[in-house]
Amino acid sequence: MELKNVSDNILLCFESLNGSCQKFAYPLSVRIPLYLFFGATVFLTVLGNLLVIITIVHFKQLHSPTNHLVLSLAVADLLVGLLLMPTCTIRSVETCWYLGDFYCKIHSSFDVTLCNASILNLSFIAIDRYYAVCHPLRYQATITPSVAAAMVAVSWSVPSALGFGMVLLELNIMGFEDFYYSNVYCKGGFNTSYNNMFLVLILTCKLTCKLDCMCTHRLPLSLTSQTDLHEV
Repeated sequence: MELKNVSDNILLCFESLNGSCQKFAYPLSVRIPLYLFFGATVFLTVLGNLLVIITIVHFKQLHSPTNHLVLSLAVADLLVGLLLMPTCTIRSVETCWYLGDFYCKIHSSFDVTLCNASILNLSFIAIDRYYAVCHPLRYQATITPSVAAAMVAVSWSVPSALGFGMVLLELNIMGFEDFYYSNVYCKGGFNTSYNNMFLVLILTCKLTCKLDCMCTHRLPLSLTSQTDLHEV
């Protein structure tokens, strides 16, 4: 009797389908604030990155190798806000995926592509700032517009090949397809083995701290050299 009551209380994403995922239903008093919060986050993400893109594109004095990398990062984050965050909001609040298996693969491909593009753009920005702060005399000769263009090309081509090739061709489950479809896959679930959203946030914080440390350590050296010049 107890097992029957427990089974009656289990909610499924698709009640009429076999192999459906279980669903956790948030009360309405929780779902509405969640939708408002995530909706505001999506709006601010899109608006902020759109302003960055318009500013860099409009003002020619901002057309520098560094800002080209920043522009590429802003485009990646804008696409995250437009293509990924709305569907992720629905998935997180409803705890089920109702948009079909094919769009699930497309969404996962964009997820892998855009998150890795953000990571690579951040990495190249860190390299750019390293040369600007630690090797200012060699910066213009090292980080040229062509070098920045190559960095942008790598930031997009490698994640695109990885994301769409791995997910659409199911390379991420190659070798254990039977186990995956028998024990992991279920209707209404968002079964992806690759998600970097939190990694992007962590890496952003780490890079910011590293850049602050570089600037902090570089400043006393500059002041010392200026003092030595004045003494001479």
